[in-house]
Amino acid sequence: MELRIFTEPQQGATYDTLLTVAKATEDLGFDAFFRSDHYLAMGSADGLPGPTDAWITLAGLARETKRIRLGTLMTAGTFRLPGVLAIQVAQVDRMSGGRVELGLGAGWFEEEHKAYGIPFPKEKFARLEEQLAIVTGLWATETGKTFDFHGKFYELTDSPALPKPAQAKVPVLIGGHGATRTPRLAAQYADEFNIPFASIEDTERQFARVRAAAEQAGRGADALTYSNALVVCVGKDDAEVARRAAVIGREVDELKANGLAGSPAEVVDKIGRYAAAGAQRIYLQILDLDDLDHLELISSRVQTQLT
Repeated sequence: MELRIFTEPQQGATYDTLLTVAKATEDLGFDAFFRSDHYLAMGSADGLPGPTDAWITLAGLARETKRIRLGTLMTAGTFRLPGVLAIQVAQVDRMSGGRVELGLGAGWFEEEHKAYGIPFPKEKFARLEEQLAIVTGLWATETGKTFDFHGKFYELTDSPALPKPAQAKVPVLIGGHGATRTPRLAAQYADEFNIPFASIEDTERQFARVRAAAEQAGRGADALTYSNALVVCVGKDDAEVARRAAVIGREVDELKANGLAGSPAEVVDKIGRYAAAGAQRIYLQILDLDDLDHLELISSRVQTQLT
C-alpha cells in the first residue's frame, strides 16, 4: 500500500507553504505530493492569501524536490486547452526528471468559473474524452511526425506534438463515481483509477465496474492501479484526534465514518479494509498544511506498518 499526500491549496496556502509540505512529504518517505486544481475556496474557508495555480506550483516543486512523484487530483478540463495542457505537463515532467502524473477530470465547480471568467460548458464529459485523446495522442506521436485531431470541440492540424515528456509515458489518472461512462473512459485512457471520498462498499463496487470495463476493452483489469482519496486525521490519543478535527472544522465521528481518523492503529485497520476492497494506493487529504507533526505521526506510526 502506497501513501501519497494530497493537498487542497484553494482553502488557503502560499507556494512556500506547499513547498514546506512537499519537502516534508519527501523527507518522511511518502510516495508523492499531489494537489487539487481549484481557484476558489470551498465552505467557510477564507482562502487567503488566494489561489495558486496547480501546474505553476508543480513546476516549482519539480525543481525543489528530488524523489517524490508530483501530480494533480484532478486537473480541471475546463481550465486549459488540451494542446496547452500537453505542453505544460510535458515541460514539468522534464523539469522534474520524469516524476509527473496527470490526473484529469471534467471540472465541476461552477462558482470558481464564474469568479474568474472561465467558461463552464454543459458538455463537459464529452470534452474530457476529446481532451484525453489529444493529450495522450500528442505525447505518443513519434518525433518528426505530426498529430491531427478533428473532433466536435477541438481541431488540431499538423501539430509537431512537442515537447515530449521525460517519461516514455506520463501516468494518467481518471476518477469518479460514475457507473458507466467513467469506467469506460478509465479503461481506455487511464493508468490509474481513483475514487474520491468513498465508503469501502462504494469503492469495491466502483473498482469492480472499472475492472470489468478494462477486461471488456481488452486491457485486463490489472493493467490499472486502483486508488482512493480520503481525508485523514490521526492522533496519538483521543484528545489529539479531537484537536486536529476541530482545526479543520470537522467532527471526529464524521471523520471516522467518512475518512481515515483515530489512532494510528485504527487508521491502519481501516486502510487494511480498503486494501481488501482492491485499493493499492491511498491519497491522504491533508487539510491543515501547517501541522507537520501530523505528517510525521502518519509516517512513523501508520506508513511503517503498511510497508
